[in-house]
Amino acid sequence: MTDLTNLTVAEIRDGHRAGDFSAVEVAEAFNANVAAAKALNAFIVETPDRAIEAAKAADSDRAAGTLKPLSGVPIGMKDLFATNGVQTTAASHMLEGFVPRYESTVSQKLWDAGCGMLGKLNLDQFAMGSSNETSYFGNVISPWKRNDGGNAALAPGGSSGGSSAAIAARLCPAATGTDTGGSIRQPAAFTGISGIKPTYGRCSRWGIVAFASSLDQAGPMAHDVRDCAIMLENMAGFDPKDATSLDLPVPNWEAALSSDLKGKKVGIPKEYRLEGIDPEIDAMWDAGIAMLKDAGAEVVEISLPHTKYALPTYYIIAPAEASSNLARYDGVRYGLRDLPQGAGLQDMYAATRADGFGPEVKRRIMIGTYVLSAGFYDAYYTQAQKVRALISRDFTAAFETCDVILAPTAPSAAFGLGEKTADPLSMYLNDVFAVPASLAGLPAMSVPAALNREGLPLGLQIIGKAFDEQGVLNAGLAIEERAGFTARAEKWW
Repeated sequence: MTDLTNLTVAEIRDGHRAGDFSAVEVAEAFNANVAAAKALNAFIVETPDRAIEAAKAADSDRAAGTLKPLSGVPIGMKDLFATNGVQTTAASHMLEGFVPRYESTVSQKLWDAGCGMLGKLNLDQFAMGSSNETSYFGNVISPWKRNDGGNAALAPGGSSGGSSAAIAARLCPAATGTDTGGSIRQPAAFTGISGIKPTYGRCSRWGIVAFASSLDQAGPMAHDVRDCAIMLENMAGFDPKDATSLDLPVPNWEAALSSDLKGKKVGIPKEYRLEGIDPEIDAMWDAGIAMLKDAGAEVVEISLPHTKYALPTYYIIAPAEASSNLARYDGVRYGLRDLPQGAGLQDMYAATRADGFGPEVKRRIMIGTYVLSAGFYDAYYTQAQKVRALISRDFTAAFETCDVILAPTAPSAAFGLGEKTADPLSMYLNDVFAVPASLAGLPAMSVPAALNREGLPLGLQIIGKAFDEQGVLNAGLAIEERAGFTARAEKWW
């Protein structure tokens, strides 16, 4: 019998509808993989019973002829989404043991669509990181290995590293992620899967633990472009509980998928040709350009002149918003409370935050508090917001001459765990290609395109106009079909 854990979301959905297998068989197969792969540390909480419960409901619905859009599909849920009755920690000590009595809008939409939950996936603490090494519950290990025979463990990317590792290791066919400055796209590129950050506001942020409210956006991660389209259709939609939610209809992205790009123009930003970048990244980018030409697209050079300011702009705005959002974790209302004997209120605040937050979170809170302080607000935060507007205008001008933009997703393949932890700036540079689209609130997707000389995946990024997820998905499909990327991480755990 076919290994059900090798199937895509579309194949599970369609196979279950056709009666080729039961949803319970699918759930049991993935539960077994999750139980066998604890060495990867991809899950903080496993929920096999919930997966089986949803599978039994799916099989009953099939017998009754009342199937839902994703009946029979079990998924992983990034542990940033509140799940009613299941611990939600944001991979932090601060929220360890917190069990919500409510459900995030995105997760509720997926349960309503028929999905079952295999568990809560590990991440960088409060989604702050690019390697999934800042989690209070330990780092996630990528299922990929270099082909040189070495045993060095690789980073799965971050912050959605648990999601990327779980999909690449066939522990789930798809998972939710969140993207603030590249946290869906970069881990997708590192692990040879696909992931899309939709237009800011497409997916509700209600019930998602906040990092930077003007940047955070939920999105799907899966094996291929079609699966991302299917998942996104069932995650997106207007939510009156979220003031930033877009009151727009949700398109049928899967039905409109097409790899025919005749009449489309693809922009190549000259500023993304960085000095000192790995030649394999540029070679993959050039190959991607050829793929889109083969699909019928015309390639044009574009300029995004303020790109060089994107990283410093992001690392002012995001920490500033984090400082504000994380002020609520004070030991008073919920979460961790450290109350030393004889301590006063200020002592409790200090002890709780010192114990509850990890080093990277503290670093960003301190940076954010500094740039928001009375003497520096205008010099840093106000200036950063002005530059953000210029970056957004660059994209608006570029899209007057092209339909989508093609660029690398990350400046390198996956790096070894521990390689960059001592140098935060080096770690932050991993977001150099991803951050601009986040600052502009644009849809962007990573698609696996090649293997490097060490046998590790490399990803290409497609950036689209606001609300044009279809254009992004179609260009991604054109690359997917022509790249022929079928490599999977070998089972070693």
